[in-house]
Amino acid sequence: MDLLDRFVTLWVVIDPIGTIPVFVALTAAMTAGERRKTALLATLVSICVLLFFLVCGQILIDALGISLLSFQVAGGIVLFLFALTMIFGDSKSESDLQSTEADERATGERPSPAIFPLAVPSLASPGAMLAIVLLTDNTQVAILDQALTAAVMVAVLAIACFFMLLADPIIRVIGNSGAAIISRVMGMILASVAADAVLSALVEIMRTGSL
Repeated sequence: MDLLDRFVTLWVVIDPIGTIPVFVALTAAMTAGERRKTALLATLVSICVLLFFLVCGQILIDALGISLLSFQVAGGIVLFLFALTMIFGDSKSESDLQSTEADERATGERPSPAIFPLAVPSLASPGAMLAIVLLTDNTQVAILDQALTAAVMVAVLAIACFFMLLADPIIRVIGNSGAAIISRVMGMILASVAADAVLSALVEIMRTGSL
């Protein structure tokens, strides 16, 4: 998989544009300085979470005795379901804000918006966690390529941070409806990526006759 394919895959699952409405809604009452700190902290936490899955994700899979092809099929199915929620479900801003409100009602405390829901699950989404493991298969991907994937991931998150810092003018231009449309287009692309992951794994299983 070349750098462009990795970039597109990570762009779709991280969805920087879909995070803009979430950021605007959660930081509406903050000062400009607080918004900058929130954007930077959310980006840093997301990088740490996804790097953990990049380094340790496959180790955990191997420790559990799970075949990577099996994980690729399962991961592709989960990514496909995740894509369906992007296409047919609530927009990222609606679903994440609803999760925040539910968490506040359950705990009586307001979590840091930089960590939840901005870092997890908006940027470091379940789909992103699965994608980063699939893109850094230790049996097929060299260390240098894994490092390049990590660099691409950091680049996508840096772009997401840049978008958050420019959230107000962007949301005024595209509006919530525009962000929702873009999110659904990204969902279609992600569904195609997920289907390709499942089909390629099934072809490899049939070719080798084993998991």
